[in-house]
Amino acid sequence: MEDLIFPAEFLWGVSTSAFQIEGAPREDGRGPSIWDDFGEVPAGAATDHYHRYLDDIALMADLGVGAYRMSFAWPRIQPGGSGKINPRGLDFYDRLLDGVCAVGIAPVGTLYHWDLPLELEEAGGWLNRDTALRFAEYAAVVGEAFADRVKMWIPLNEPMVTTVYGYAIGEYAPGRTLLLDALPTAHHQNLAHGLAARALREVGATNIGTANHHSPVWPASDGEADRAAACWLDALLNGLFADPVLLGRYPDEMLPFLPADAVDDLPVIAQPLDFYGVNYYEPQGAAAPSEGNPLPFELRPIEGFPRTTNDSPIVPDGLRELLVSFAERYDLPPVYITENGCSFDGICDRQRIDFLARHLAALRSAMDAGVDVRGFFVWSLLDNFEWSKGYAPRFGLVHVDYRTQRRTPKDSFAWYRELVSR
Repeated sequence: MEDLIFPAEFLWGVSTSAFQIEGAPREDGRGPSIWDDFGEVPAGAATDHYHRYLDDIALMADLGVGAYRMSFAWPRIQPGGSGKINPRGLDFYDRLLDGVCAVGIAPVGTLYHWDLPLELEEAGGWLNRDTALRFAEYAAVVGEAFADRVKMWIPLNEPMVTTVYGYAIGEYAPGRTLLLDALPTAHHQNLAHGLAARALREVGATNIGTANHHSPVWPASDGEADRAAACWLDALLNGLFADPVLLGRYPDEMLPFLPADAVDDLPVIAQPLDFYGVNYYEPQGAAAPSEGNPLPFELRPIEGFPRTTNDSPIVPDGLRELLVSFAERYDLPPVYITENGCSFDGICDRQRIDFLARHLAALRSAMDAGVDVRGFFVWSLLDNFEWSKGYAPRFGLVHVDYRTQRRTPKDSFAWYRELVSR
């Protein structure tokens, strides 16, 4: 820890998402989302944050963080995804934000963390351009209600994951397997980002950015075919979501798969950003496609590194590589690491401490190389529902007994508390 020297004004935080922690899926007027009946392990009570939020705020106050990144559940606020607003949903977030502010923690609000109202999915979901328009209306409602307390705004969390995992390969809700035909969902989410940023500013919200999932892409060899495959995958995972908002254009590789009017929407997408949020977990490996593969790349596992219980390779220097390369590619606004964390079991979680320390050292190296990074958010405050993998992966600084909902701070909680207090 002695080597982890950050500026006094550096913002330390923790992140969560509504569907992963709230529970109460049928209480107080919340409508169904695409995740409620997806997969073999429904979220159900999750970590019951809906009823235990005061306990969780007390944990954050004890932790000493300066910011809490949370998400608003679209189906709790607007059950059908359009039209009627649910006042009890707004009331919950009103109480939550008041509680967070009361202990001196800055709320960071994410408008969408993958819990699309089911009615919108039944009308086409993110394949339907109209969903972006509905999202802008929802953004205006939330912004008008909470702009006085939310200090940073993130319209969408990781649109890449929705496109690739939700619509291309079907591992996440809504479970579509469209492969490259899923790419219009990327454009409609980018459009939703731009429309929401504009709508938020119109109702007085400020400090608007992103939380995009990014990974360095490593070719399987120095061969021309593998390098070409890596470039294509980089355009899919990174450029498809960063280029429109930062450069006002799409990567050439992506244009054939986007709606015909996508280029016309770029001025709306490229709204000015106050910060650029990066979620980093691991690099991706790419090779030339084998015979019969309809894609222009093939994924290759990253070998030679230790792995988390979620089977992710632990590559701290990938964070430095990613940030330095982005600073070379783009004229970046201030950067925040809006998610970084790992899955390990146990309350005595030395592996998580080592993971965070090594990633923060890599982050410090990127800052020393000139990247303007202003803050870091651990994923996650609590063990929670981890999407298609259910409750098995444990990402929290706080252990949750899912039978009793008892919270127990882990060793990593104490380590992070000491770090942020310096």
